[in-house]
Amino acid sequence: MTGSADGLGRAAAHSLLSAGHEVVVHARNRERAAGLAPLLEQGADIVVGDFTDRDAVRRIAEELNDAKPLDAVIHNAGVWSGPAVMPVNIIAPYLLTALLHEPRRLVYLSSGSHFDGHAHPSLAGIDWRGEHPGSYADSKLFVTALAAAVARLRPGVLSNAVDPGWVPTRMGGPHAPDDLELGHRTQEWLATSGETPALTSGGYWYHRRLQPPHRAVHDRAFQDRLLQALARETGTEI
Repeated sequence: MTGSADGLGRAAAHSLLSAGHEVVVHARNRERAAGLAPLLEQGADIVVGDFTDRDAVRRIAEELNDAKPLDAVIHNAGVWSGPAVMPVNIIAPYLLTALLHEPRRLVYLSSGSHFDGHAHPSLAGIDWRGEHPGSYADSKLFVTALAAAVARLRPGVLSNAVDPGWVPTRMGGPHAPDDLELGHRTQEWLATSGETPALTSGGYWYHRRLQPPHRAVHDRAFQDRLLQALARETGTEI
């Protein structure tokens, strides 16, 4: 569970631990990790690393690959604004997807904001390194398309994207209108359930219901351009 220090990531990690699952939580730094002590006391393992640092992402992948195989990864970490938007929201999940020894299930946190992203004819103008603030909407369009591309390229893996809704987390703000409890249930369900709908791949989900995503998400040409741009940028191919 990436981005487990607070919000939806922490809520999902606590819920999964309480249900008896083994969970690896993630924090950006040691200070944030200290706040995860209650989850560690419940039995969680932890990895620590800043997702704006690609070397840290690679180190986390190596650490996880050296440990017990993962059944599922929930790519929850995300930022709303500032220069970290592209590094955290799309580069980190892309690198982890490429580097981790294939978990059987992958869940990527999207957003209804992805509908405001632009299916760029060219991705050359995207600031993947975060030297300038990027578009949150674009980052969520990209990660939703990544989920669909992985579903296509890895038929043995269940890969899905989830819109958790606009919920009252630190990022969403105290007046967000959606239900915080419902905000983390769908990704838990996709990561663990044996129900038939949860065993499908390539979907975009909102509160356990499939929704049609942005038209670019299932455009193979767009997916391929995105993957090629990310591979060039990171030096790592899926």
